[in-house]
Amino acid sequence: MSTAASDDFFKYATISIQKDEFMSDESKQLTELFRTLGAESPEQWASSQVHENIPQLQRYLFIRQAWSQVMDETDDSWIENIVEAARRNPDAPFSGQGQAIERMLALGVARSDIVDLARCSQAEMISALCYLLDDPSLHDEQNERVQNIGWCLVSTNEDFKPTAEIIGGLHESFLSADPTGREMRPRKKTPPT
Repeated sequence: MSTAASDDFFKYATISIQKDEFMSDESKQLTELFRTLGAESPEQWASSQVHENIPQLQRYLFIRQAWSQVMDETDDSWIENIVEAARRNPDAPFSGQGQAIERMLALGVARSDIVDLARCSQAEMISALCYLLDDPSLHDEQNERVQNIGWCLVSTNEDFKPTAEIIGGLHESFLSADPTGREMRPRKKTPPT
């Protein structure tokens, strides 16, 4: 091997090793950040971002924030508030929810069942929105003028200006991020004694 070729090889090998070390440090830092944020399998999230160039941190944060909008299955304190609000103003937007819950309670429906129904409805709507962000499904629209319209969720820069980095596939990770760890499967009920 000539000296010039040897020098080129050495430079390339050094750059490759430095890049691997940098990626490893980046992966370690991201893994720790995902762990701190409470992600299940933080190593997988970080590895995917580093090696596949997928904005997994943005995906995870969006999904985590979406789940924060879904009620906690152990909290039924909201039931009285919704029923009372519907009594005070029966024609207000969403008052039908309080009225329906009041009828359910009168029929003896367990509060935990009401929570499960509401929680499932909330999570199902967010899951549908995650799909909608990726695919507006306007290709079947009768009006041809809107068939080619689309949208997506994108990252922003430090000044909160949109970038070209698309945050996609949210629906793929939504259920696995269920805080209960059950991916919205029914909770085990203890039989009455």
